[in-house]
Amino acid sequence: MADQQALDEVVRFTSDLIRIDTTNHGGGDCRERPAAEYAAEQLAGAGLEPTLLERTKGRTNVVARLEGTDPAADALLLHGHLDVVPARAEDWTVHPFSGEIRDGVVWGRGAVDMKNMDAMILAVLRSWARQGVRPRRDIVVAFTADEEDSARDGSGFLADQHPGLFEGCTEGVSESGAFTFHDGSGRQIYPIAAGERGTGWLKLTARGRAGHGSKVNRENAVTRLAAAITRIGEHEWPLRPTPTVWAALAELAALYGFDVDPDDIDGLLEKLGPAASLVEATVRNSANPTMLQAGYKLNVIPGEAVAYVDGRYLYGGEDEFRTTLDQLTGPDVEWEFHHREVALQAPVDSPTYAKMRAAVEEFAPEGHVVPYCMSGGTDAKQFSRLGITGYGFTPLRLPEGYDYQAMFHGVDERVPVEALHFGVRVLDRFLRTA
Repeated sequence: MADQQALDEVVRFTSDLIRIDTTNHGGGDCRERPAAEYAAEQLAGAGLEPTLLERTKGRTNVVARLEGTDPAADALLLHGHLDVVPARAEDWTVHPFSGEIRDGVVWGRGAVDMKNMDAMILAVLRSWARQGVRPRRDIVVAFTADEEDSARDGSGFLADQHPGLFEGCTEGVSESGAFTFHDGSGRQIYPIAAGERGTGWLKLTARGRAGHGSKVNRENAVTRLAAAITRIGEHEWPLRPTPTVWAALAELAALYGFDVDPDDIDGLLEKLGPAASLVEATVRNSANPTMLQAGYKLNVIPGEAVAYVDGRYLYGGEDEFRTTLDQLTGPDVEWEFHHREVALQAPVDSPTYAKMRAAVEEFAPEGHVVPYCMSGGTDAKQFSRLGITGYGFTPLRLPEGYDYQAMFHGVDERVPVEALHFGVRVLDRFLRTA
């Protein structure tokens, strides 16, 4: 079991990493190297030999391998990203890069997404070094850059240019699962991620005839774009639950004593109450307009108008997504992928999933573990190019009233110290048995 020093270190590491500002503004504007050097120093302290790798100067990744006792066993990838999304200090109760520990809570950008998990990994491996613990499988640790943008300088670069570092890895574990979800009626649910929707960020371009704003214009690019955006925003996507989502629905229904009617998924979601939020975003594809760009003067009709849409599609749902976008945009608007990544699915009947479940249940026997599919995406998408099946497993025991989902990219991001201690214990238990 993780020792007391590991419990102390996970808090200190989380705070220290938060204080290293690794804000990813997008478009290459980020510098993860100081955090990467910090992580490498802690890995070296665990007896590992970390390698620092960069595609772009300052955009640093760290990879290390801990050899297991069974050379015939498949290796396990344990990964977390070092970058964070921007935060405006004036909006926060505490400075977002203070790493302040107040009233048993660690505050700051990255406390949940995901410097907490980075700290857990470091704390567990250093604890093992002190205790002389070796896992059965090789464990490859990767701390990545650029997850909060395109991953081009991070996991994409590692998967494409350094696949040999991940030799033998068949499964990976990262964000975000095994957290406490309180359903409001006393139940505590621990969802473990076994899938991700695909990323389909779109650029829409409407072209028309430029002209004077006072004249009749039946070829107005702004009008054409607005019509397409309205159709997309109002579209009702059909239900398409994947096997992972079906498994989630089945286990949640059983927990609440309901039958699953395949012809009435919306009815089941209504019965599940607050717990429906674990699955309702992943029963169908989605496309949400987010940005509009058009015009340069009020009385000039522009010849071109552009919009961006955050699209997400389920495993096996990309073809339907493309076909639907063709129909919704119509003949006067072109669309293309601004950024595209695959949807993922992982088996929920695998030995690895069973061991994650067992580790959570050992330290949270009152909890109910269920699988779920993430509505967004992680570095697991890029690592899947290497044949690595990805799970979301960042264990946290959270108090009632703590809005875990709101912490991601939100104001006043923070994590309880006790949640970090729980995470270290559960991660330690899982990795020892994996």
